[in-house]
Amino acid sequence: MSSSSGKFAALTLLVTFLAMTRNAASFPWSIDMFRNPPIQPLAVAPRAMPPGTLPLNGAEPMGREQASTELRNPFQPTKERIDRGQKLYSNLCQPCHGKEGKGDGPVASFLKKRPLDLHSEEALSYTDGYIYATIRDGTKSMAAYADAMSADERWDVVMFVRSMQGRLATK
Repeated sequence: MSSSSGKFAALTLLVTFLAMTRNAASFPWSIDMFRNPPIQPLAVAPRAMPPGTLPLNGAEPMGREQASTELRNPFQPTKERIDRGQKLYSNLCQPCHGKEGKGDGPVASFLKKRPLDLHSEEALSYTDGYIYATIRDGTKSMAAYADAMSADERWDVVMFVRSMQGRLATK
């Protein structure tokens, strides 16, 4: 063994030893997480939004009646948007309202109140804003889908419902 390889081996041993003793010397500080009190992330309730303020996610702070007169669909009806609306409707709305929107979905018979027939005079009288707000906020007998769909997706469902009712021409 040459003297340079012997020096290299000795230096490697010294560096390894120092690294091991450095880690061993830090041991008392490495268990601080065990000694300190636990952190409970939701021990204090999150701050509630003050009434009348706008949430950061862009949700509209208005009820269905106000949405009925003030909300307008910002999108042009296209085949792509209606197709996206149909996919969302199939997944979230069809179990109650049925494939054709007659209120006869597979779970409708289990509900206390029959789902609205989307072809009824009542449903046809609703504005797009009212339907949008109903999807977002739900009703006494319908779940809210604000957390399940984005605003754009809710408008896509509105356009699909309108096309299913025969009240929307695609571009």
